[in-house]
Amino acid sequence: MNFPHPFPRQPLRLPWACVWLIHEQGITLGCAINASSSTSYSSTLKSYLFFCHSHDFPIDPTPDTLSFFTVYMSHHIKLSSVNSYLSSICNQLEPFFPDVHCNRQHPLVTRTLCGCKKLHALPTSHKQPLSCAELGTLCDLHMSGSHNDMLFFTQLVVGFHALLFLGELVWPDNASLHDYRKVMKRHTVELLPLGFSFFLPGHKVDHFFKGNHVILQWLATPDDPDAAFWLYLCSQDNHFPLHLPLWLHTDGSIPTWGWFMQCLWHHFPSDIMGHSLCAGIATALAQVGIPPNIFQATGCWASDTFQVYIHQHPVLLTTLLYRKPSVGLQ
Repeated sequence: MNFPHPFPRQPLRLPWACVWLIHEQGITLGCAINASSSTSYSSTLKSYLFFCHSHDFPIDPTPDTLSFFTVYMSHHIKLSSVNSYLSSICNQLEPFFPDVHCNRQHPLVTRTLCGCKKLHALPTSHKQPLSCAELGTLCDLHMSGSHNDMLFFTQLVVGFHALLFLGELVWPDNASLHDYRKVMKRHTVELLPLGFSFFLPGHKVDHFFKGNHVILQWLATPDDPDAAFWLYLCSQDNHFPLHLPLWLHTDGSIPTWGWFMQCLWHHFPSDIMGHSLCAGIATALAQVGIPPNIFQATGCWASDTFQVYIHQHPVLLTTLLYRKPSVGLQ
């Protein structure tokens, strides 16, 4: 048998030492899922192991065991989380039980999950959406002279009008989950004739990992993101002219989820949460007749689940669409 020549017409690549290959392999495998997902998966696996131990079941995730686990957990957690638990178990146990994915799709497991949905289904709990009028009540914050006040208000209006998730604007409270690859950078900001833009780094639903250029235009409203953004940017450049991140506290740290929510609840009731930004702008855009596929693409939302953000009955939306033309957010 003839083998190809060991030195084909390819760029010369030096061989690596076995120790270095193992090192790089470990880093690569560690980046297969996000750190936040890994933490969640580990917690789910602990729940599964506790279930098996307390019921004297083998750890082997057979269709019977997964079916029993589904029934058990449906009585203790939200039903919408049970399917995520099963996916996490598959991810964590696949190296030890290669058939776990096939067992997850076994009719016994899928029908058990379907039955649990019918027996334990509850209405989806929605947080209240923010409105443009509510944002307008805070317009004095970016004129207060306080850098942190300008930071909070600017993140609020930019996240609202750019259809960003809160996790794209702030860091998790858990320091082990901080990832500089997801931090927006100051040097990506660009001045446009009627607004500004900046670069949003890639994330797990960005399958091409190319990121997105967020563009916001000037609005003749009290919650205009353009005016607030440039006031904040001037303050940031005065405090930290050489710092890389776009969003910074007065102490030079990147804002966290806990800090943002504390500021949010200082001005709004506790039923306003991070998802209230998406819910508010999705409802406002639907009311003025913007097609859902347009703001789905604008927000880079990967699935149709964004439709739960629209807090208006379809009949009311139809009335609004046919009663007046699209003239902008009210």
